Order: sequence, then structure tokens, then C-alpha cells
Amino acid sequence: MSRTLVGASAVAALTAAAFGGASATAAPAPSAATSASGGSYLVLAPQGKSTAKAQQRVAAAGGTVVASYDAIGVLVVRSANADFATDVRGAGVESAASTAGLGTPLDEGATTTVDAPAAVDATGDPTAEPLYGLQWDMDQIDVPEAHAVTTGSPDVTVGVLDSGISSTHPDLATQIAKDQSVSCIGGTQNTAEAAWNPTTSDHGTHVAGTIAAAINGVGIAGVAPGVKVASVKVVNDDGYIYPEAAVCGFMWAGAHQMEVTNNSYYIDPWEFNCRNDARQRPVWQAVQRAIRYANSQGTLNVASAGNSNVDLQHKFIDDSSPNDGSYPVEERTITGACVDLPAEAPGVVTVSATGPTQEKSYYSSYGQGVVDVAAPGGDSRVRSAGATSRSADAILSTTFNTRTRTNGYGYKQGTSMAGPHAAGVAALAVSAHPNLKTGALASMLERTATPLECPDGVFNAVPNHPAGPHAYDATCTGGQRNGFYGAGEVNAYNVVR
Repeated sequence: MSRTLVGASAVAALTAAAFGGASATAAPAPSAATSASGGSYLVLAPQGKSTAKAQQRVAAAGGTVVASYDAIGVLVVRSANADFATDVRGAGVESAASTAGLGTPLDEGATTTVDAPAAVDATGDPTAEPLYGLQWDMDQIDVPEAHAVTTGSPDVTVGVLDSGISSTHPDLATQIAKDQSVSCIGGTQNTAEAAWNPTTSDHGTHVAGTIAAAINGVGIAGVAPGVKVASVKVVNDDGYIYPEAAVCGFMWAGAHQMEVTNNSYYIDPWEFNCRNDARQRPVWQAVQRAIRYANSQGTLNVASAGNSNVDLQHKFIDDSSPNDGSYPVEERTITGACVDLPAEAPGVVTVSATGPTQEKSYYSSYGQGVVDVAAPGGDSRVRSAGATSRSADAILSTTFNTRTRTNGYGYKQGTSMAGPHAAGVAALAVSAHPNLKTGALASMLERTATPLECPDGVFNAVPNHPAGPHAYDATCTGGQRNGFYGAGEVNAYNVVR
């Protein structure tokens, strides 16, 4: 795949694919049917209308509703009828599509592990944590200065839509809002602790540590260690994220009025979701509805820009999708009808990645008018095939070995790692200014960011890279607000003072 949230094989981290929404105050759990069999489908009722007629059409077409998100008119359906998507069409159904083949693989790259240090006395000072000296990213966005004002409020929750969070990690055990955590696999909600813990990936655990690892004398410090994180698991045991899980995830976050969500993934095996493609239009519609719902409930959604060094502002050719073998690979011209979801969805704060020099990470996608802010994501600048990553220039955070079921620490890099820095800063901002609405919170992240100017000429060449000497070249456009960094790199101190 030429354009994933983590990028090429040289990039050591990524994401998943999820999206969702919720209903009014505390959305009831979607109805579940244990007898459902066959393939999964998304069925959309007309926006703002009841799903009653759509549910009747589902039954008539041989389907079973396993989850009904009435607030956004989206049904998750199972059916053994091979013609279900055609048969269900009629009064009360706006669109329907099978989700078969729309699972996005979690592609996170390699993790460089670090030996767990001996614990020290907790002082409340993030810089005194045993591994803080390896966290260049925290100093870069003025986290210690911010913590002198506030470490965040326990009343603020960041939903981590990802692969699950280890509830036994010593830096996270006290940080997880267990009553707000859930597994959304299959599009239905399972609040059992075992269900929302990681199964095949520690990506969500790494993201959670960047946001809220405790200041407890154990390992690292998070951007906002005073807030809570909720595990909203959307990655199944095979390492795939399906649309129905993503819809469930955003609905859950909105229903529980989480202040912030972090979304380090893209949706479906096409790198870009084209709303003029009948196979993908229902996904686009469902995601938009879910994001709008979450926004309406006071949730700010933060998303990673992607790791393929793509200019999201301009047209180009996508010749590597789908990437899961569900259909033959197609060559498509990416136009304004095609977007990177959720990064390019309205109402989402899109984050590019920087390295220790505050320059755009070589892999980070970009685009004027698309990227809102930048944040540390790491930049190893791998320069030759088989070269060892300069891990110290990546992001150190919490890890979980899913084979040995042990907790630890390790480096990853990617815009997947930039997103949680921005989400953590947003959590600090709403902790310090609890009356901020989502629009004002997004604006504050931009207004308080450290401006970063475009470099002169072509940037980020990696001369000896196996993909070619100019594989990661990029050209920045714009002035103080530009395609590489948006309004600039987020700053934790500026949002709280």
C-alpha cells in the first residue's frame, strides 16, 4: 500500500480504521441479534428520518438488524441473502452497501522496545519520571511548563478509537475510564474489560500513553496525565477495522460526551473514500453522520493526516487500492470527490507530524487547507534498505506484547503518534477552560500553536531510500498557515496559561 497512516515499511507505526457516532443524551445500546448470520451491511435511512421503514425493508430482504443507531439513521445488518444490498432498496432506505472487503488492516510497522526502568518516588514533576529524558517530544511542545499550571482534569475523557488499551499497564491502569470503555467489534457494544483490551496490537496502548501516562515514578509522562482515556476498540482479532465497528466507536464517544477522540487510521481498503463510487458512498455518508453527531454532543475529533507524503490538497493517482485483496487493484484519479477519512472530514482537526527539529517528518502527508496543526510524530530518516531506525528520534510510549501479555515501553513513529499529542493538548485546553465548545477548542489549538514557516524549495529528500532518491520530496505552499504545518505545532503551555 502506497499510502497508509504509517506510510512505507520504513515508518514504524500506524493506525486502524474506525468511525462512529451516537444518539441523544445517553444513546441506548444498539439492539443485538444473536441469530444473525451471513455478511455485514450498512443500511442508511434518509437523514433525520426514522429507521422504522428501513428496518421493515431489512426484514423483507432477509436481513437482521444487529445494531440500530437511530440518532443518525444507520443500521448495521447481517444477511445471508447475496442480493440483500439490492433487495433492501425502497421506501425508507437511502442507501445500502456490503462491508465485505472493507476491512482496513492495522499496519503499524516495527516497535523498538526499551527496558523498563526501576521505579522512583513520584514527585508530580513529569521531568522526574524514569524515562522522561528520552521524551524529546514533551519538551518540544512545552509540556513541563503546562503541567506547572495543570496536568488535566479527571472529568475530561479522551476516547482512543484504536486496537484497545492494556488495563494492566502500570502507567495506564489508573488512567483508564473503564466505565466509558467498550469493544465495538462487529458494530455492537461489549463493555467487558477483556473485550476492550488489546488482542493483536499494542498500537492503542502506545497512543494512550502519549495522551495520559501517569506521573507516578514508573516510566514516562503523558501530555495530559490528569485526564482519563477510554478504550474504544475497533480492531478485530485479525487486525482489521470494519465500517460497522467504526460507526459504533464514534457513536459511543458522542453518547458518553467524551471531550476529545483520537483517530489514527483511515477508513476502508481504498486509501481514499470516493463518494461518487457506489461501493463507498454509504461509508462516506455513515461516517459523516457519525462525526456530526459526536460534534453535536461536544466531542472534538482529532485525526492523523497519514504517512505517505501525499499532498492532500491536489489531485493525484491512487494505484494501490484496495489493499486487502477484496477487489482487483484499480488505478483511480483522486479528485475532490475522494477524501482521506476521517482526516479530511468536516469537523475534524487534522494533524501532520514533525521530528525533533520541528521539520515535517519525511513520511507525513500534508496539504494546504487540509492540515490544521502539526505535532511530534518522530522522524528516523531511514536512508537505505535494511537500515536500523534511529529510534531515539521516534516517540517513546507505553507498549503491550500481545503474545507474552506483558507491558513495557517502546518507540514508534508516524502521524499516528502526532495525533495523540494534539489530542492530549486539546484535553489540557478543555481542562483549563471547561466551557470551551468544540469549535472554540479547535480554534484555540490553532491560535496557540507555534508557527512554523515553509522551508525553501523542495523539502525532505531521502537520497538513498530504496523507494528512490526523490520518493519523499515535498513542496510546501502557503504562508504563516501552510500545507506542512497548518497553523503550526501544538503547544501545551499556550493552551493552559
